[in-house]
Amino acid sequence: MDVDFTDPQREIRRTLHDLLAKRCGPDEVKAAVRTAEGHDATLWHRLSAELGLPGLAVPEEYGGVGCGPAELALACEETGRALLPSPLLATAALAAPLLLALGTEPQKRAHLPALARGELTATLVVPGGSLPLALGLTGENTDGTWAGGGRAGGVQARQTDGRWQLYGEADQVLDGHTAGLLIVAAHTGGFARSRARLFLVRGDAAGVSRTRRTALDETRTQARVQFRDAEGELLGADDGPDHLTALTHTGRTAATCLAAEAVGAAAQALERTVAYVKEREQFGRPIGSFQAVKHRLADRYVQVQAARSAAYYATWDPSAGGLALAQALEALRATAAEAVQLHGGIGFTWEHEAHLYFKRAASDELLFGPLHLLRAHAAAGAGLFTTATRAKAVL
Repeated sequence: MDVDFTDPQREIRRTLHDLLAKRCGPDEVKAAVRTAEGHDATLWHRLSAELGLPGLAVPEEYGGVGCGPAELALACEETGRALLPSPLLATAALAAPLLLALGTEPQKRAHLPALARGELTATLVVPGGSLPLALGLTGENTDGTWAGGGRAGGVQARQTDGRWQLYGEADQVLDGHTAGLLIVAAHTGGFARSRARLFLVRGDAAGVSRTRRTALDETRTQARVQFRDAEGELLGADDGPDHLTALTHTGRTAATCLAAEAVGAAAQALERTVAYVKEREQFGRPIGSFQAVKHRLADRYVQVQAARSAAYYATWDPSAGGLALAQALEALRATAAEAVQLHGGIGFTWEHEAHLYFKRAASDELLFGPLHLLRAHAAAGAGLFTTATRAKAVL
C-alpha cells in the first residue's frame, strides 16, 4: 500500500492552506460567527467556486470534482486548523453521501450539482443528542429508537393522498438555520410498525420553522428545526437501499472527516503554544526552556501525530473512522487544555484564540461522542468482547 499523498492531493492541501491563512485568522473567525449566517458567505462562495470544496467527493457526472474521502479529509484537516466556520461538514460529509447512496436519479440531478457548486447547502436533521447513534458511531442504529421511538419526540411522517407530511422537531441541527435542503430522519408507520426513514424537505418550505441556538462552539452553528405538517419527499424509492445502512456508511465517512478536522485544530493549537513558550520569559529565560514544559509539549506532539496517523488510515479503511475520531478528539482536548494553561493569564481571556480550540474540543465530544462510547462500539465491532476472541487472547 502506498501511504504517500499524490501531487493533486498535496495541491489541494497547499492551496486551501494558503487561502485560509490569508482569509481566516482568529479575528475573521470571531467576526464570521457573529453574522446572521454564522459563517463568512463571501469566503464560502470563493472556496466553492475556486476550489470546488463542497463537491470534492461528488462524482463529476453530478457537477463535482470527482475525488474521494481522502481528499475531503485533507480539506477538513485544513479547515480544522483554521477553525473555519462553514457548512462544509453538514453539506459534504453528511448530506451529499446520503443523496449519493439513496437518492433517485432525478433527486441526484436536482440537488447534487447545486451542492457541489456551493449554491445550495444541506444538513442531516435528527433529534438533539442522537447524531452519533444515528450515524452508527456509538451503537447500532437499526432499531430506530434514536429518532424518537415513534411515540414521542423526534419527527413523525404520515402519508396522505400520496404526499408525505412531517410533524415534530429536532434540536442541535448543524447549520440548520441556513441549510437550503434538509434530510430529515422521521418515523413512519405509527408506533406499532414504526421505522425510521429519511425525507427531503426544503428549508423554506411551509410549515418549517428554524431558530438558531446558542452553542458552546460558535464556529459550529446549531439550530432547532420544527415541522408543522411540512411537505417532504421520501429520499430514494420505496424499494431502494436501506436508509439505516446508508446512515452507517455515511457515519464512517463523517467520522474520518471529523477526525482529520480535529487533528488540524490540535496541530495548530500546538504550534501556537510552542511559538508562545519560546517568547514568554520567566525567571529571566523562556519558559519553553524548562524541562517540564518540554515534556508536556512532547507528549502532546506524539499524541497529535498518532491521531493524524489514525485519521489517515481511516481514509483507506472507513470502518476505522469511529476509533480514529475518538483518538483525534482526545488529542484535541488535551492539546487545547495545554494551550490554555501554557498561555498563562492571556489563555483564559476572551480576546485570545485559545478558548476557541478548547470549545471546539468540548463541543465535538458532546455532538459526536462521548469518547468511551466511540471506543466501546469500535471494540464491539472488532469482536473484542466475544467469547471466542477472549479465549484466543488467553491462549
